[in-house]
Amino acid sequence: MPRIPIEDTFTDVLAKAQRGRGIPDAELCRLAEVSPRDLSAVKSGTVIDAVLRRVARHLGLGPGPLEDLAHNRWYPECPVFRHGFAVFNTPFGDMTVNSYLVWDARARAGAAFDTGADCAPMLDLIRAEGLRLHAIYLTHTHEDHVADLSRLARETGAQVWASEREPSNHPGSKVFSDNSHFQVGRLDVKALSTWGHSPGQTTFYVTGLGHPLAIVGDSLFAGSIGGSPSHFADQYKNDVEKILSLPRNTVLACGHGPLTTVGQEKRHNPFFAS
Repeated sequence: MPRIPIEDTFTDVLAKAQRGRGIPDAELCRLAEVSPRDLSAVKSGTVIDAVLRRVARHLGLGPGPLEDLAHNRWYPECPVFRHGFAVFNTPFGDMTVNSYLVWDARARAGAAFDTGADCAPMLDLIRAEGLRLHAIYLTHTHEDHVADLSRLARETGAQVWASEREPSNHPGSKVFSDNSHFQVGRLDVKALSTWGHSPGQTTFYVTGLGHPLAIVGDSLFAGSIGGSPSHFADQYKNDVEKILSLPRNTVLACGHGPLTTVGQEKRHNPFFAS
């Protein structure tokens, strides 16, 4: 599979932090002691390390990780799953979106997490592995994550599940509450509410594979955080308390961008390595 680019650039990170913390340009210039011209240049994509470091401190960002992101000096490394886990990255407009499949090879029982823009590659793998898809779990119901939901549900007969707090767009779907548990063969799936990006944004913590796995949707990305114009503080708090509190070797399967781990995000994500 081709290497999936990191979802957010350093300018995206700056924009999310500034919007989330509600600091206007004039105030940020005053706090960081930078000129409006330099701030504008950095926000437009010009890498000026001294300005980045000054601005980062007043946006609650780690200056070093932000510089690394700006200079493309970091890309997450991730352990390999020998079996039972697959990533699907499909184009949606001018971006790509991820969906995931986990399965118990002995029981031939599987579960999907979101659908991406096109579920055909997932269906191909389900058939090749001889799996029965028991459930489709939705991290949230934004269009890019459920674009092919009707097809995947129809062709597999799987039950669709979404958070009780999340608007659902699939007839007959079931809802779950925070901390609900599900079984997929010998795999255990726990639903953790990591809302902020959407009202019912959910992280699914999966154990029983070769590595602990958290399918986080748009709660966070490698090197960034999920966007939330009105609930940034809640999104940040949930990420810290529900995701980054998991074991450091937990693989984070994000809604966009590459896989990462809890340990790497604590060291390299500007939002959390501040």
